[in-house]
Amino acid sequence: MKTLILLAVLVAPSFSCQAQSIVGRWQLIKQSSCVDDEAGALGDEETQLLVDEMKAMSGATPQIIEFRANKTGQESTKIVSSKKSYNSKAFLYRYDENGLYFLDKKSRTIIEGFTVERLEGDSLIISNSQRVCETKVFVRIK
Repeated sequence: MKTLILLAVLVAPSFSCQAQSIVGRWQLIKQSSCVDDEAGALGDEETQLLVDEMKAMSGATPQIIEFRANKTGQESTKIVSSKKSYNSKAFLYRYDENGLYFLDKKSRTIIEGFTVERLEGDSLIISNSQRVCETKVFVRIK
């Protein structure tokens, strides 16, 4: 009986270590929206040019999101020539293997939910639970 308990104690941590951790800093490298899908479905060349022009105007500043172990996080926009972050926003989150949920600070209710498509090594792909056509691709940074 003691050997079974000892075996269970030794094996249990190995199962928990297999799950990938979302804790860390992530940089957004690619995102798609429902407009991209709809414009592609139309096939109109002018519409595609307009979508490309709108993307170019949006700016190319790196967006960084940080998830901390205490279930808090911070979202920021880095400016290339400065070490300081701008547009910083703190948040609470909940993560399980299938979902990432952003919570209201006071009531701790879910504000927005994302489905975790992939979390492997240094890549994270999530899609909006309400609009599946909206996906975001992140890479882990140090």
